[in-house]
Amino acid sequence: MDMTTLQAIILGIVEGLTEFLPVSSTGHMIITTAILGMTPTDFVKTFTVAIQLGAILAVVVLYWKRFFDFAKLTDAVNFYLKLVVAFLPAGIIGYLLSNKIDELLGSVTVVAVSLLVGGIILIWVDKLFAKTEKNPELPLTYPMAFIIGCFQVVSMIPGVSRSAATITGGLSQKLGRKQAAEFSFFLAVPTMVIATGYKLFKFHKTMGTMGISHHDYAMLGIASLVAFIVALIAVKTFISFLSNHGLKYFGYYRIVVGGILLILIALGVKISVV
Repeated sequence: MDMTTLQAIILGIVEGLTEFLPVSSTGHMIITTAILGMTPTDFVKTFTVAIQLGAILAVVVLYWKRFFDFAKLTDAVNFYLKLVVAFLPAGIIGYLLSNKIDELLGSVTVVAVSLLVGGIILIWVDKLFAKTEKNPELPLTYPMAFIIGCFQVVSMIPGVSRSAATITGGLSQKLGRKQAAEFSFFLAVPTMVIATGYKLFKFHKTMGTMGISHHDYAMLGIASLVAFIVALIAVKTFISFLSNHGLKYFGYYRIVVGGILLILIALGVKISVV
C-alpha cells in the first residue's frame, strides 16, 4: 500500500523533532512506523533515512554564517578542519563495521535497551556536569574535537542518540551546554550527509529506481520539507531548554519510552524495524 500524505507528514514531524534532541531519532522512527502500521519495505527504510537531509538543512540555515562566513579565511578553515577531525572516528568505524551496525539496527530490543540505559546515563551526566552552564565559551581545540568525535562512535549503537553522545562529549571537555549542543549540531551536518548519502548510494546500487513511483517521490518531498521546518523550531527551542534545564528531562523521557518498548516486546507485540 502506498504511503499516505498524513503518514509522510507525521514521519517528517517526528524526524524534525528528534534528529537533534538526545532521544534517538532511530528509536522514534521505529515506534512511529509501528504505530502507523507501515510495512518496513526497502522504500520505507530508504525514506526514513533520506528525510534526515531535510532536518540537517535546518542547521545549515540557522547557522549560515558559521558555515559560509569566509571573511576570515583562517577561522573558516579551522572550523571545517575541526569538523573533519571530529567526524573521522565515526566515519572510519562506521565504514568498517557497516554490516554489524545494520545487524544491530534490526533489533528492537537493542534500541529499547539503549533508550533506557541512555536515559539513566543522561541523568547522571546532567548531575556530573551541572556547573558547565556557567562556563565561559572556550576555544575548541583539535584534541577536543577529536574526543567529541570518539563519543559520536558510541551513537552507532541504535537507540543511543548521536546528539546525546556528542553533547556528552562536549560537556566532558568543559564546554558549556549551549556550546556543546551547537558543536553537536555542526558535526551532524557532515556526519549525516555522508552517512545518508552512503546509504542512499547502496540502496540505488542494489535496487535502482525499481518500485519507486512519482507518488513516492512526492511523499519524500513533503516529509523532508516538514522535517526541515520542524527542525528549525526544535533546534532553537532545544538550545534554550538545554541551557535552562539541562539533560535530565530527556533522560526521564528516554527511560519511559525504552521501558514501554521492553514491556511491549515482553508481551510479544511485534514491532517492525524500519
